[in-house]
Amino acid sequence: MQVSFYGHVRQYRNIQKEIDANIQRVLESGEYVQGPMLKQFEKELAEFHGTKFAIGVGNGTDAIWLALMALGIGPGDEVITHPNTFFATAEAIWVAGATAVFVDCDPLTKCIDPAKIEAAITPKTKAIIPVHLYGQCADMPAIKKIADKHGLRLIEDNAQAIDAAGDGFRVGELSDAATTSFIIQKNLGTFGDSGALTTNNADIDARVRKLRNHGSSKRNVHSFGFNSRLDDIHAGILSAKLKHIHAWNDLRIQWAARYTTGLKGAKNFTLPHVRPGYRHVFHLYAIETKRPEQRDALVDFLVKAGVDAKTHYSIAIHKQEGYPWGKGARIVGPVTHAEHNAATCVSLPMYPELKPEEVDYVVAKTLEWDAAQK
Repeated sequence: MQVSFYGHVRQYRNIQKEIDANIQRVLESGEYVQGPMLKQFEKELAEFHGTKFAIGVGNGTDAIWLALMALGIGPGDEVITHPNTFFATAEAIWVAGATAVFVDCDPLTKCIDPAKIEAAITPKTKAIIPVHLYGQCADMPAIKKIADKHGLRLIEDNAQAIDAAGDGFRVGELSDAATTSFIIQKNLGTFGDSGALTTNNADIDARVRKLRNHGSSKRNVHSFGFNSRLDDIHAGILSAKLKHIHAWNDLRIQWAARYTTGLKGAKNFTLPHVRPGYRHVFHLYAIETKRPEQRDALVDFLVKAGVDAKTHYSIAIHKQEGYPWGKGARIVGPVTHAEHNAATCVSLPMYPELKPEEVDYVVAKTLEWDAAQK
């Protein structure tokens, strides 16, 4: 059996008429950039998140650094985050001209550990960017408490957790802004690249709208800005998909439960931890091998068996070749758990369109590898 890592084509075929109709509508409108379809999708996205505003931008990385710039965060400022995530989170901080400060992750959730944040705060600290990793919210109430105590801004990197929720809070509810990516791999993905920012702050909304469009909010009138616009064709695709995202995430949760039940009791890897009361939407079903040297062996075994397993963020950001030691970044305290997560994480196939027999096959092959370990 072959089990692919992504279900993009299956998903398209399931709602092809809806997607095609929206694309056709855009093509026939003649308005392809900042047209009516983008406005419609932004309205729908804001309503979905329960926020006042949603702004479509070129990609998820742009969403983060435009949020930073809208908040006036740049050279000389520091932003706290964690290093066991995709490089773009830190990259956005550097693009804004600020310094990325890394602290360790929680050993269970793999999201930023609130207990490690205060030790990293200096007079230069201006913001915290928690990443909702793998589809689960970080502990936002605890992080919000720290941010309020020290007068810091909060930007949620929600690229992996659209439709996730915590115990008594929603994504975007406790922060200045939440950013997301719509690249095809995400739970809500378009056929290419784009992103968005949601906020309840009218000033952030107005500033990001200008920044994404060459500093312009009126034709022929410009200030400092960039070209980072979500085009209407992508907005149409996302609008069609947004109507299904909650049900699709329910299926991800269902498949995750099937994985967890089947893999429980394995000796050589640990399973994802779900915080009580949280809605984990499983952008990735990420297990951790007990030892780093087992990770590549497990992936190789599964791939040869027809299971397209992958590693994600397998080199922690501070160990990347392009990491700007010195002025551009620093680490506070040991980041042992983040480094272990990066070195041992294996992602099993996870998408709504999986079939029961495919999940069971992945379980069987993963257990087969586990049983062969000494």
